Amino acid sequence: MNILQRLIVLEGLDGAGTTTQMRLLSERLTREGRPHSATWEPTDGPVGQLLRSILARQTRAHPRSIALLYAADRNEHLYAPVTGMEARSKKGEIVICDRYIFSSLAYQSIECGMEYVAALNSAFPLPQCLLFVDTPVEICQERLVERGKAELYDSFDFQSRVRESYLKAIERFRMSGMHTAVIDGARPAGLIHGEVWKILTGLPILGM
Repeated sequence: MNILQRLIVLEGLDGAGTTTQMRLLSERLTREGRPHSATWEPTDGPVGQLLRSILARQTRAHPRSIALLYAADRNEHLYAPVTGMEARSKKGEIVICDRYIFSSLAYQSIECGMEYVAALNSAFPLPQCLLFVDTPVEICQERLVERGKAELYDSFDFQSRVRESYLKAIERFRMSGMHTAVIDGARPAGLIHGEVWKILTGLPILGM
């Protein structure tokens, strides 16, 4: 798999704090005057909206259909002219993405098998940097309760299996050339952001 330069991906369980870390990193890059964009999956596009409906249990779909929809949404997210992540990267922007192929490998592989999901995503490039916010399942569950809305994959047992799948997915790409960091997500958001920034400033991605 190729590596898409300047792409930073944040991954973690539901409630791990990846969206908060994306926001903090985007704000830091803005203060630094660095061109960047912050984005997420599922996207806000038509396929992404269908996926959000499935996650909210408003629409039902077979597990393999869900895996296919994620791949379709990701293809648009990557390759849409002008707004796609690849186009933004080629313009010199740093792209921060909250969830990417590793979410598919972690979540959809539980019901579809790792090899099936890996095959669907095999043509997509890896990010230059993958940051896995490893927040304990118990903490994530507390945050999900505070949100007040349960989604398709939010149960404790499923999330525990998702964490194991994440670690397997990360190991799968250990020799890929992608920089990977597993970050303790049980700490306050500011401390986690400090570690994220320290990691990124040590990489060519920020040119520092």
